Amino acid sequence: MRILYGFIAAAFIAVSAFAGEVKVAVAANVQNAFGDLAKAFNVDNPDIKLLPTFGPSGAFTTQIKNGAPFDLFLSADMKFPSELFDLGLAVDKPVVYAQGALALFTVQKFDLSKGLEVLKDAKVVKISIANPDTAPYGRASVEALKNAKVYDEKKLVQAESIGQVVAQTTTAADVGFVAKSTFFTETNKYKEGVNWVSVDPSLYTPIDQGIVIVKASEKNDEAKKFYDFILGENGKKVFTDYGYRVK
Repeated sequence: MRILYGFIAAAFIAVSAFAGEVKVAVAANVQNAFGDLAKAFNVDNPDIKLLPTFGPSGAFTTQIKNGAPFDLFLSADMKFPSELFDLGLAVDKPVVYAQGALALFTVQKFDLSKGLEVLKDAKVVKISIANPDTAPYGRASVEALKNAKVYDEKKLVQAESIGQVVAQTTTAADVGFVAKSTFFTETNKYKEGVNWVSVDPSLYTPIDQGIVIVKASEKNDEAKKFYDFILGENGKKVFTDYGYRVK
């Protein structure tokens, strides 16, 4: 019996060692797409477990600088992963995995056909945006507001991430600036033209989103496999399905 238990334990250890894990810091705007990315990846890599953490890219950058044990970083821009590379904390320079897009979101009855001009409506008192210091979509939101000449700092309500902007806009804010990818899910109940509209891309700098392998995980083969998947055709297809542009 002891021999049997010993065999089972040895087998368990061998399986555990074979089944790798990849800890991924994921920009909040990618949260909706990540489930499908994981499913597509695991078709050919069933023994690799992806462990995503979702949040603002600026916060992840600070955490990685302080030694957070992430293997991969999917940022919402190129600035933050470039910063990590310059500090020697990323294996290579960031590569663009997708290009994000802004959308104006509301659950109230505003005429969204006006685009950002709708923000001049006296009923628009609170505008939710992600923190522009830590969230690239927040920076793009401020840029779009200023270029459209509808910027009013007194109306802005800051959230820590795109996900929080969605929550604020459905509860307390009149409108919010979110990632267009928010609305490309099977369970989405918000209608284009009624609850959301794309923000004119000429109003903000294109949101190139970059990926890097964290330097401490340079020899992590599983992380490299997921990195290659994200940049490959199967990964690109998922991003396209969620409203991103891919190169």
